[in-house]
Amino acid sequence: MAQADRLEALIEPAVAALGYELVGIEYRAQGRHSLLRVYIDTPEGVTLEDCERASHQISGVLDVEDPVQGQYTLEISSPGLERPLFKPAHYERFSGSEVQVRLKVPVNGRRKFKGRIVSVRDDQVVLDIDGNECSFSFVDIERAQVVPDWDALGK
Repeated sequence: MAQADRLEALIEPAVAALGYELVGIEYRAQGRHSLLRVYIDTPEGVTLEDCERASHQISGVLDVEDPVQGQYTLEISSPGLERPLFKPAHYERFSGSEVQVRLKVPVNGRRKFKGRIVSVRDDQVVLDIDGNECSFSFVDIERAQVVPDWDALGK
């Protein structure tokens, strides 16, 4: 089981007990500058107080279980407008939205792609990239996030 999966299994019950959705976890091991970022959400959005409550609860769990070696910074965040996509259900939820995808390994010399989500099939997401449909396996995606529609937001 990958480190992020182990952390998610520990953290998700604590987040759910507070009434939040665990959107996802990013863990970047970088010696004394390691970062554990936890994204939470609610239908009404997330406030600073929500992040503080979740931080207190998650810190307690992590102190008891001690799943991360060495020092790290715990950061609790809302997914925001440039919402990261972690699971197939996230891609389905934002079907029709424009997303940026960064792959673990280049395809045709490229790792970064931008397109609109057409569908989610089995273990693949299908994007419309400049009029061409391209499929990417979820296991090949390093990071993906929604591109905000600034015109629709009035900015």
